[in-house]
Amino acid sequence: MTSTPEPGGPTTPADTTRRTDQAAAPAAPAAPAMPTASGPDAVLDRATFDRVLEPRSENRLPLGDGTWHQLARAYVWVRLISLAAMLIVVLVAATLVATFGDTAWIWIPGGLVAFVLAWAAAITPRQARSFGYQLRRDDLVFRRGILWQRMVAVPYGRMQLVDITHGPLDRAFGIAQLKLVTAAASTGVAIPGLTQDAAERLRDTLIDVAETRRTGL
Repeated sequence: MTSTPEPGGPTTPADTTRRTDQAAAPAAPAAPAMPTASGPDAVLDRATFDRVLEPRSENRLPLGDGTWHQLARAYVWVRLISLAAMLIVVLVAATLVATFGDTAWIWIPGGLVAFVLAWAAAITPRQARSFGYQLRRDDLVFRRGILWQRMVAVPYGRMQLVDITHGPLDRAFGIAQLKLVTAAASTGVAIPGLTQDAAERLRDTLIDVAETRRTGL
């Protein structure tokens, strides 16, 4: 049997060597912290929907077990105002052409476009709640769609550009779009309807993590 030295007792050469090696070993660099649903990073879930809306179909894409973040509620109003503006433009244009051009057939394409815009406005609230993104250890997962579902995972190490854009109407409601550009165009992701604070916080986090992955830390 090998006896274990008592605390405070004499130190053997093997014990000294082992303790020296442990002290000399450099600490592994810590990876940038990912945003969570609580604490200072709760900005990602501020003024957003409560949960990702799942399709009723049994063949729906799985949501997974991670934390899913959603779009801002103001995104619905921005979409509805934009669609309403386009609908008004179509109706006014069709009326002018039919009145002054004596071409009543213009109401056929005009009516089809108006129907499509009205349908898009009707499903906008439900469609907006189908968007969601999840920050995992090695990638960002983005999902969207109800009838036509899409889920894409973007590895942090392949991100080349993180861009924030917002138009006049977006700025009025305090939202922005965050776009992730990768080497492969098919894996690029555009997340619309984020609050301005969430977009900036997400951009800074993704840039830090992507830089860490590229340098191999």
